[in-house]
Amino acid sequence: MTITLLVIGKTDQANLLQMIVDYQKRIQHFVKFEIQMLPDLKNRKSLSQKMQKQQEGTLLLKQIQKNDHLILLDENGKSFSSEDFALYLQKKLNSGYKKIYFAIGGPYGFSPEVHQRANGKISLSKMTFSHQMIRLFFAEQLYRAFSILNNLPYHHS
Repeated sequence: MTITLLVIGKTDQANLLQMIVDYQKRIQHFVKFEIQMLPDLKNRKSLSQKMQKQQEGTLLLKQIQKNDHLILLDENGKSFSSEDFALYLQKKLNSGYKKIYFAIGGPYGFSPEVHQRANGKISLSKMTFSHQMIRLFFAEQLYRAFSILNNLPYHHS
């Protein structure tokens, strides 16, 4: 089983990147976890919001195979407590998928084609955060979920 976080653009803040890498290493103790960065669009400022979403969606969908499971990190997705997210994750791990992708959209979200292909949507918050910070928040919550599932003392109820 591999869990991949698909992101658009690189993390350019060194302090955030350091924390993301730390959680990525911690998660590796439980499952193969990778962060796959898709390049920022060229001439993005000359594109409409719709065109940006379409082009980012095309890049994202090229990474996903037919049998892969795609979950969008979307503010309109299902909200979970940390314990409930751990149970959700356990069900996904037990489902037999070889690859589970979690995706963070670009600044304007996901294209209709990506929404249509998605197998689910989850929300980390109703608040809006920078796409770079969401990478850290997701990595931390993924590690927290594994610590809950493995009865580690990281999470306190």
